[in-house]
Amino acid sequence: MSAFVPGPRVRVEATARGTLDGLRFAVKDLIDVAGIVTGGGNPDWHATHEPATQHAPSVARLLAAGASVDGKTITDELAYSLEGINAHYGTPLNPRWPHALPGGSSSGSASAVASGEVDFALGTDTGGSVRVPAAFCGLWGIRPTHGAVSTEGVLPFAPCFDTVGWFARSGEMLARVANVLLDGVPSVEVAASLVMCKEAFDARAARDPDDARRLRALSTASDEIDVFNGDPARWLVVYQHLQDDAIRASLGTWIDANTPRFGADIAARFARLKALDDAQVACCRVLRAQLAAHVERIVAGALIVLPTAPLGLLAMNETPERVGLFYRDALTMNAIAAMAGLPQVTVPVASDASGPLALSIIGPRNSDRALIARARALFPTL
Repeated sequence: MSAFVPGPRVRVEATARGTLDGLRFAVKDLIDVAGIVTGGGNPDWHATHEPATQHAPSVARLLAAGASVDGKTITDELAYSLEGINAHYGTPLNPRWPHALPGGSSSGSASAVASGEVDFALGTDTGGSVRVPAAFCGLWGIRPTHGAVSTEGVLPFAPCFDTVGWFARSGEMLARVANVLLDGVPSVEVAASLVMCKEAFDARAARDPDDARRLRALSTASDEIDVFNGDPARWLVVYQHLQDDAIRASLGTWIDANTPRFGADIAARFARLKALDDAQVACCRVLRAQLAAHVERIVAGALIVLPTAPLGLLAMNETPERVGLFYRDALTMNAIAAMAGLPQVTVPVASDASGPLALSIIGPRNSDRALIARARALFPTL
């Protein structure tokens, strides 16, 4: 299945020469490319919106650095998924493990990079939508510091967590793109120490003990910490309430006015918005500040290392129950960086015929480029 949206391949030539001369990149169909309707992975969204009048700043920066757009990529509907399935346009291929899902919602962008069709690709990451497909497709990926890369010209999902991230097949390429998109953002240095998120490794061990042991060994960290303080469920509740409240504000009016066609899983997630309790949302805002401060204290002294996903892969024919457990655990793990607005780099540390192994590193706010450099130093052969 193609990584790209149906119809003629969108191509835009570079607007200037620069550090990315001659490179080609794909753009998730949540991000504006001038003259093209940003379709959001849903035909009813596409039908009710006009072509973008200008490029999103992230796209414009890359074009000005010498790279060219070579396609807009399929996304899970309006970004509300981590699996990589689109009921309308199909499931993009996971090139190295075609029996498995590519991960979402930046599924097409990950597929396009993993297949070698482009040199790198833009995605968006709210609750893991770059990190998970990077892990599933054996790629480098980054969720940058919240606000470090402009989200202007990006279909808003949950703006309090939304980021523009990117995929590459090497750490070197990830860093080259970072130098363009993060130009002008002060770069914060990172601590020398590494600490494992015990609960995240335990969650992976509950599914696959062998993978968890290999990931622990590859992490090179000797110390561990209970980031969730024994209560991961609280983190998930806080994250989901705040995300859903933001989605309701961004998309609720359009959904009510257009009654769009959604795939069954996506429809159920959007239906949940009507049951939100405003008092509980207000409580979650207070809790978020406390949880964010907790994470920021940790990364001031040590980088947090964790498996990027609670599973190595999800099979195409995975049971709904297993997908549901994956979704729960993945959102919980990904809430660490999202809650505090911190950068997270994911690295494909190993792979074989059975699947990939990916580790992530979380650092302080605006340490994005230093975090990439540290990941490259830890895994210099990748």
